[in-house]
Amino acid sequence: MTADGGQVGDALGEAERLYSDGLHQHGVGPKSVGWKDEASQLLRFTKLAAVLDTRDDRPVVINDLGCGYAAMFEFLDQMDGVNLAEYRGFDISAPMLNAARERTDSRAQFVLGSEVTQVADYSFVSGTFNVRGASGEKPWTQYVKESLLRLSEKSRSGFAFNALSTFVDYRTDGLFYADPAEFFVFCKSEISPYVTLVHDYQLYEWTMLVRSPADHA
Repeated sequence: MTADGGQVGDALGEAERLYSDGLHQHGVGPKSVGWKDEASQLLRFTKLAAVLDTRDDRPVVINDLGCGYAAMFEFLDQMDGVNLAEYRGFDISAPMLNAARERTDSRAQFVLGSEVTQVADYSFVSGTFNVRGASGEKPWTQYVKESLLRLSEKSRSGFAFNALSTFVDYRTDGLFYADPAEFFVFCKSEISPYVTLVHDYQLYEWTMLVRSPADHA
């Protein structure tokens, strides 16, 4: 493994410990995955879910990278216009996946790992890239971009992800603050011409919606 790869691997290990410890400390809930409260978590889900085409009742298969305790399963299951046929959660924390299994039904399946391994209609990434730990910003940025390229290959109709914004008044060591303009250009030039940047809500982050060119043919 290269030095940069080693940094990323160490950061993933640090994130696994952070979220597993968070679950032990706070129990199942938004605080265990680093969110302030349920309201901010639901706002994030609402912004991410804007990528979905809800014009018909077509059953959809969802990938959720960094699913945690699968809070998004419940959100999507209750969302108007969404016929949730199958949900696949991927996470590096085994305790989180155990909690997720207890909160979902037979439509959900879970995989321990840091990459999506199956094709779905849509994929979501909520907060998963925020903790870079001791990894440098450049190797972590490259890791995120490579992850998005792989995610696009597993997302038939599109995907959405969020990240902490560089437009903030302060920064916390070990967190990843991503330049929204840089990632907009990356997604637009490397993945799809159909990209929407959402940076107009009251959280210190942004959301990117990337729709598949095939759906616009």
